[in-house]
Amino acid sequence: MPVLLVVHHSPTPSVETLTEAVLAGTRDEAISGVDVLVRPALEATVDDVLGADGYLIGTTANFGYMSGALKHFFDSLFLQVGGSLAEDGSASGAGGGKKPFGLWVHGRYDTTGAVRSVLSITGALPWRQAAEVLEVLGDVEDDERAAAYELGGTLAALVAG
Repeated sequence: MPVLLVVHHSPTPSVETLTEAVLAGTRDEAISGVDVLVRPALEATVDDVLGADGYLIGTTANFGYMSGALKHFFDSLFLQVGGSLAEDGSASGAGGGKKPFGLWVHGRYDTTGAVRSVLSITGALPWRQAAEVLEVLGDVEDDERAAAYELGGTLAALVAG
């Protein structure tokens, strides 16, 4: 059965609310045939990533960047999961595979740098962005919860085939 890996750093009530909504979407009753594996960013492993057929990534926006926990996740396994570096050591586009991924980011005032930093790393992995990034500022209301649910459902349906 295909596996959707959900990697998140949810240290605040707002981000936890988004994470719960994403997970609820992955488990929508209209979607079957996919296993959802949930890992906090500091617990996800190379085997989790290599065994997955798609990914959902969630993070806070901290000082214009992704959370340290998510950065540690990427740093710990980048090359082992097919990350590609250019000769100068910068991330380069990875070829082949292109497993689907989605991203949600929560910030109080800005999410731009966090989104850019995640997308620059995922662009060097054999992944493809399969849904619009969900960027949420401030309090999480019903519209944001619904968008998170939709993001989870979209990726689960894609992975399920």
